[in-house]
Formats: sequence, structure tokens, C-alpha cells
Amino acid sequence: MVPADRAFRALRLLLPIVVAAGGTAGWELIVRLDNIPPYVLPAPSAIFSTLFSDWDVLGQSLLTTLLTTLEGFIAASAGGILLALIFNLSKLIEFSLLPYAVILQVTPVIAIAPLLLIYLPQQTAVVVCAWIVGFFPVLSNTTLGLNSVDRNLAGLFRLYRASRWQTLLFLKLPTALPYILGGLRIAGGLSLIGAVVAEIAAGTAGAGSGLAYRIAESGYRLNIPRMFAALLLLSVAGIVIYAVLALVSHLVLRRWHESALGKEN
Repeated sequence: MVPADRAFRALRLLLPIVVAAGGTAGWELIVRLDNIPPYVLPAPSAIFSTLFSDWDVLGQSLLTTLLTTLEGFIAASAGGILLALIFNLSKLIEFSLLPYAVILQVTPVIAIAPLLLIYLPQQTAVVVCAWIVGFFPVLSNTTLGLNSVDRNLAGLFRLYRASRWQTLLFLKLPTALPYILGGLRIAGGLSLIGAVVAEIAAGTAGAGSGLAYRIAESGYRLNIPRMFAALLLLSVAGIVIYAVLALVSHLVLRRWHESALGKEN
């Protein structure tokens, strides 16, 4: 890597930090100069102070939300990839079930959550909401990848009389892998959104409450610093989820796919 490229990469990493620091400093200054009360707009220092002082409550809620997100993400990943493989093997099944997958995608999860809470146990309903939101991106991206095989390679496999399973394992799945990983990156963040929406709809207090309930509770009690602290934890959780999935995608693709090869130079 030439020095100019290294400098550009360092600048690209540094700029968001500089913007965040400048915005935080400006926010703190405005609140202090205008004496804005914390129940209207808390200063960043008050938010970080609340984050540490209320960590026992917020940390437990964060773990609850992350566990729900993980369960929904695993279910969405496994279900989306498996159904896409079935669609690829049978067009009849694809034509029969794909419209219902689209219906799940276009129906707002906030409208489905109250119904699920009626018919399912609370935790199961919350996980199902996280699954619904994350399922379709995995399904659609995997389906697109499986259908994006080079025609010349497909003809070569037919020429050598490869079976459908051999074609699937050695041609279609490697071709679809970048699409699958892209769908997983999208599903990770969406699963967190689905978990938050379902937690708000559930609205149950107690030790098992997630961050979404803590945000609503803080709003009712005008504990705005805690609300901002919970929102900060949700944002950081979403960034970490995306970063981990992006790292996994890079590590899987870096040796052979063009999208990652360029980042190694």
C-alpha cells in the first residue's frame, strides 16, 4: 500500500471521530450556555453519567435485547437461506410461497406484534418479530445469488453431467456467497429493529425488560438522560452488529472475491 492510500484510509477512519467529537462538544456547550434543563435536553456529560450510574439496569436490558436480536437473526438466517435453496430446487414451491414472504416483508411489524403477543408467549412473540424483519433480506439476497450463476459455467457443469446437488454445492452456493453475506449484514440490523419494536409493543416491566421498554419507561418518568443513555446503547449495539458481520464477510471473501480483493491492496 502506497503512503497516499494509507493516509487516505487513516483520514477516512478519523473524520467520523472528529465529527462526533465536535458535535458532542457543541451540544454540551449549547446546553450549558442556555441552561437547558435535563428533562428537555440533557448534556452529553449527564447522559454518560447516567449510563454509568444506571448500568445495573441498562446493562441487563441491553443483554435482554441482544439475546432477542441474536435469536431472531439466527432464525432469519437459517430460514432465509434454507427457503432460498428450496426455491432454487423447485420453482413450483417458489411460485407458491414467495408471495407470502413478500407479504411478511411489506406488512409493518408494529401492526403484527400485538397479534403475536395474543397468541404466543411474550418472549417467543418478540423473537418472531425480530425474525420477520430480518428474514426477507436473507431470502431475497440468497435467491438472487443462486440465480446469478454465469451461463458459461452452468453450461460447463451440464456438459460434464453434474447432478443438481453438485451444481448447487460447487457452483451456485459459491456464486451466491457474497449475496448471502450481504443479506446477513442487512438482517443483523433489522433484527435489532424488530426486537425493539416488539419490546415496545410488549411493554412488560421487570428484570427481563429490554432497552426499548427502558426508553419508554424513561419517557413516562421524564428521566430523559436515561432515555438518551438507552438510545446510545442501542446505537452502539447496531454499529457493533454491523461491524462484526462486515468483518466476517471480509474474512470469508478476501482471498477470492473482487469486492474484498480491492480492500487488500
